[in-house]
Amino acid sequence: MAVIPTNAPARDVVDYLREQENKSLLRFLTCGSVDDGKSTLIGRLLYDTKLIFEDQLAALERDSRKHGTTGDDIDFALLVDGLEAEREQGITIDVAYRFFATDRRKFIVADTPGHEEYTRNMATGASTADLAVVLVDARQGILRQTRRHSYIASLLGIRHIVLAVNKIDLVGYDRAVFDTIVADFRAFAGDLGFATIQPIPLSARHGDNVTRRSENTPWYNGPHLLEHLETVPVEQAYREKPFRFPVQYVSRPDLDFRGFAGQVASGSVAVGDMVTVAKSGQSTRIKEIVTQDGALDRAVEGQAVTLVLEDQLEVSRGNMLVAPDDRPNVADQFQAHVIWFDANPMIPGRNYILRTETDSVETTVTALKYEVDVNTFAHLAAKALHMNGVGVCNFATRAPLAFDSYAANRITGNFVLIDRMTNRTVGAGMIDFALRRAENVHWQAMEVDRKARAALKHQQAAVVWFTGLSGSGKSTVANRLEKLLHSKGRHTYMLDGDNVRHGLNKDLGFTDEDRVENIRRVAEVARLMADAGLIVLVSFISPFRSERQLARDLMVDGEFIEVFVDTPIEECARRDPKGLYKKAMRGELANFTGISSPYEAPENPELHLETVGTDPDELAIRIDTLLESRMGS
Repeated sequence: MAVIPTNAPARDVVDYLREQENKSLLRFLTCGSVDDGKSTLIGRLLYDTKLIFEDQLAALERDSRKHGTTGDDIDFALLVDGLEAEREQGITIDVAYRFFATDRRKFIVADTPGHEEYTRNMATGASTADLAVVLVDARQGILRQTRRHSYIASLLGIRHIVLAVNKIDLVGYDRAVFDTIVADFRAFAGDLGFATIQPIPLSARHGDNVTRRSENTPWYNGPHLLEHLETVPVEQAYREKPFRFPVQYVSRPDLDFRGFAGQVASGSVAVGDMVTVAKSGQSTRIKEIVTQDGALDRAVEGQAVTLVLEDQLEVSRGNMLVAPDDRPNVADQFQAHVIWFDANPMIPGRNYILRTETDSVETTVTALKYEVDVNTFAHLAAKALHMNGVGVCNFATRAPLAFDSYAANRITGNFVLIDRMTNRTVGAGMIDFALRRAENVHWQAMEVDRKARAALKHQQAAVVWFTGLSGSGKSTVANRLEKLLHSKGRHTYMLDGDNVRHGLNKDLGFTDEDRVENIRRVAEVARLMADAGLIVLVSFISPFRSERQLARDLMVDGEFIEVFVDTPIEECARRDPKGLYKKAMRGELANFTGISSPYEAPENPELHLETVGTDPDELAIRIDTLLESRMGS
């Protein structure tokens, strides 16, 4: 906040506002381990720069007596820790943003949590920051979270670091302690690509080297924190980026106007400039640049505008207007670093919704190449990425995306992953590069299509997907159905879980990761068979809803029939045709569905079959009746 005197003349106010507009803006965050003093440091900055109103100061003094952790002193952390849970526990949970300004620069600071379980919050704060203040408790030195947060800061494109060695007063302002911590930090951060690392010994509680030089550290001759924040250069790199304009929506207020609204992600554009539609490659010129306050001759990074083109080109949300001589990638396969947020692990082969600045598309994690150990930065083999883990993955999207590498452009190179079943944000990604194989693999047009193949067989293609516990009767009902269909002259093929594991999937086990890959492969095979015009009967436990949804999405609308063969687990165990339940209950069989591995029952299957007390032939007839109704026979 910046305070304007209430008795200031109108001209002075205008001059003041113009002066504020012309100031540069620095976005930074504070991060580090738990209880290193991040919130206290921001509170001290606001207090020392006289950016706290009298009523705020009175409330702060009141809250310090109630919630404070600093005795009779003001607890500056309470300026930022606004949640009641934060005050009660003395920790930071959510990201808190504060704006303030000095005579030289404007600032937006994000105070991020130190606890590992709030890594997602720290990543959120880092995603828009230019600089990170990494706090280290002088008594503790470099800790696991120091390394984690420094690595994530590097991963998210932050190139300027302040190593704030806090609580230097609690070690007697000892220079040797400071020098050791600095040496330790530089040793592990040397390969993280930071442009600058500025170590500062400080005491957030007492104000040493925060906004003024401290007499208690005569051995330190560097800048105090505010001085460094006011002078660190951060803008030149942004001005050099090529023009990028992700289209948010098409503006059609009337028949005479068609513009494309969005925010300039990087670079600039002027009326008369040539631009290219990223996905189609078509080019045209800018006819007008429209804003709520009137027309502009030029728009620059960060401005929200509506662009009117000279030609009527096809441009929609999710596409991008770009510089003709410096275009982004357009591909459906790429490699990316991923920070995983969710309690359920990321598993290769599983489908998610991938959202960029303006685009949204289904995606599959085709490979988890390795997980990064945030302590040693070693690359570790992994089959799944767990909560707060960082990994390098390959992705394949259902449709091509327009993107830059994250290193080249943080806005057009980032994405989030959404769980398709719960709509939760489960991960954040930074694109490394497009995969070359995406340029070499194309769909081959076929002159004989699926309808023609099915018509030759006098039927319509379908995939009947049987799901249920082991011993529920899936294969029995599927066999009876195939026999019935065969007697009627239908062309079928049955994919059975055990049979497929003898060949196509013999390399897979029964972990969650292998189960996901098992179903992915089978779904792809079923799709090819349906493409050949067959009625495909798929009998698999397929325990996870997300993979059954993946299979459904691969098929043509109306061709997928999910059949839930619902048999109580007690009945399945009683039948136990393979003796598996007995072994699982004795602990001799790991990852057994229903015993030591979960089964997610269908919520809206096309058919819900209860097998207890029902003849399998009756159930097969019910499925056949549904098939016939869909085929119009």
